[in-house]
Amino acid sequence: MKIFTVQEANALLPIIVPKLRTLKNRYALINSMRHSAKAAAVASEFGGGMEGGSNYVRNLYEIGRITTELNDLGIQLKDYTRGLIDFPSLREGRIVLLCWQLGENEQIEWWHEQDGGFAGRKPL
Repeated sequence: MKIFTVQEANALLPIIVPKLRTLKNRYALINSMRHSAKAAAVASEFGGGMEGGSNYVRNLYEIGRITTELNDLGIQLKDYTRGLIDFPSLREGRIVLLCWQLGENEQIEWWHEQDGGFAGRKPL
């Protein structure tokens, strides 16, 4: 597990923000196609498909690729629709999570315990 300082996490935000926006947009597209994809899956044994199927697959691939990139950086993606991420960090000798989401300030201002989640956020 990568451990981030607040400064290291803040330095990554300009790189990560475009990725989170892309994830949010592509996830919204996937959700809008979910009903058609389920119907296509049912019909697949009969050779069926779906209109826009290649676009659906392309969006799924892109979501997976970006999610893997974030994971490889050590960033935990918590919510695609909100662009919510956590950075493991040390605070008073224990691992906590620096918490940030799309739409917040350009600097990380919140943290929470590993089991605290978004609702348990505290200011830095």
